[in-house]
Amino acid sequence: MHTPTDEQAQAVEAFRQGHHLVLQAGAGTGKTSTLVLLAASSQSRGRFLAFNRDVAHEASSRFPRSVTCKTAHAMAYAALGHRFAHRLRGPRQPAWKSGQALGVDGPVRIGDRDVSQRTLSHAVLRTVTRFCHSADRTLAFRHVPNLRGLEEPDEHAELAEIVVPLAGKAWADLQNPERGVVRFEHDHYLKMWALTEPRIDGDFLLLDEAQDTNSVLEQVFTAQGTHAQLVMVGDSAQAIYGWRGARDVMTGFDATRLSLTRSFRFGPLLADQANMWLGLAGASIRLTGTDAIPTEICDVACPDAVLCRTNIGAMTEVLRLLATGRRVALSRGGETLVSLAIAARALNDGRPTSHPELFLFSSWGELQDYAQYDPAGRDLQPFVGLVDTHGPEAIIAAVNALTGEDQADVVVSTAHKAKGREWPSVRIGADFPPPPDSDQQDASGRPIPGPVNVGDARLAYVAVTRARSRLDLGGLAWIRNHPAAAGGEDGLSCSGNQPHASTLLGRPDSG
Repeated sequence: MHTPTDEQAQAVEAFRQGHHLVLQAGAGTGKTSTLVLLAASSQSRGRFLAFNRDVAHEASSRFPRSVTCKTAHAMAYAALGHRFAHRLRGPRQPAWKSGQALGVDGPVRIGDRDVSQRTLSHAVLRTVTRFCHSADRTLAFRHVPNLRGLEEPDEHAELAEIVVPLAGKAWADLQNPERGVVRFEHDHYLKMWALTEPRIDGDFLLLDEAQDTNSVLEQVFTAQGTHAQLVMVGDSAQAIYGWRGARDVMTGFDATRLSLTRSFRFGPLLADQANMWLGLAGASIRLTGTDAIPTEICDVACPDAVLCRTNIGAMTEVLRLLATGRRVALSRGGETLVSLAIAARALNDGRPTSHPELFLFSSWGELQDYAQYDPAGRDLQPFVGLVDTHGPEAIIAAVNALTGEDQADVVVSTAHKAKGREWPSVRIGADFPPPPDSDQQDASGRPIPGPVNVGDARLAYVAVTRARSRLDLGGLAWIRNHPAAAGGEDGLSCSGNQPHASTLLGRPDSG
């Protein structure tokens, strides 16, 4: 292990004094190494709550034996979830079959739309999932997802009146460890465990990726503060999963606040690029690059990774790269894109689809008109354009032509899925659009670009900091001519914490 930086030494000292800690750890600043230092400075028993199983496995080889490294799901499974092992191994089944067993026996009319049995069943199961991600003790209207085409408050209320009682039946069904009609998932036993108000043994607890913690885990973790020292580590500027219920639990936690700002991943040039986006994201920290690491911001003809904003942007890159003869890997998301292509094929053939984003459209032409003329459908334009240009079959064939990452020439990923990863060279995909022009003009009469959205700045920060040696700004090159590049926070838009396209095209797991 390298000699601790002054910031790491300060964190160790605060930890040894017994304070609850919040560590803002910028990209590549050695957060895990710092947590290992904290644990090694103590003779007490601790636990490291990892973001996923791979992180927990790697951490187990780095932390002292006095620290147990597990995910929250692993702890919940050991305490309660193992009782449901039989149901976890159960066969997959379509949502409509579960819905039918729960009493969803046909379509319902809401406003001027018919909501099919399949769509209603899907909404019931999604309601249960959203409840499981929350800190709430009972199901409520707020857990019912919004459906495209039923955006009006009275329409959503009417939908919730139907869905919530059915979701209650689904949740009751899930309590039986032996049999049931609803597919049992890992988030179900995690929620059940949380509702027992568990006590996690340990003198200190370390929470990884605290900026993207679901409310259910936040509730469990913070409750341990009565008997254990709590340490949250993460990067608030990488809080990019708010659309799926995650939130930055570090901001409101009462603790000593420290930062890790020296990046061991890249050099000063890339740190400057990261700092520009940190300013636009309203972040409090700024990074310092490592002088000994040479980095460039330049055109990269053959990058190791291409990072896109959306699944549709990633598919466009895949098609382009396959056409050049390169071996391409797609970082998760193939199933999502195939499901979209199958839905598009059905609409093209004049058949309905049960896809949750497209089920209210009766034909491809209706979807085309919605995407082109309805302001609520603008985020669908890239998807419609992709299908109109290549066709559903070409998209399905492209996914089938993908290779594994260990054999690929280039990895294509959304920036969401690239979080926590790094490559020697990275090119930013073309689907990071500049903000729309404002209604103001400069001295030459040209429109002045509008401010950069906070969510977009966070996603850009994540994307550019995945590179170690060379970064091709690609679809983010517009920032060079944007007033915000020099103004930092002056170019900030606080209109929302989400990326602009927060539905189908902005979600890494849509579909």
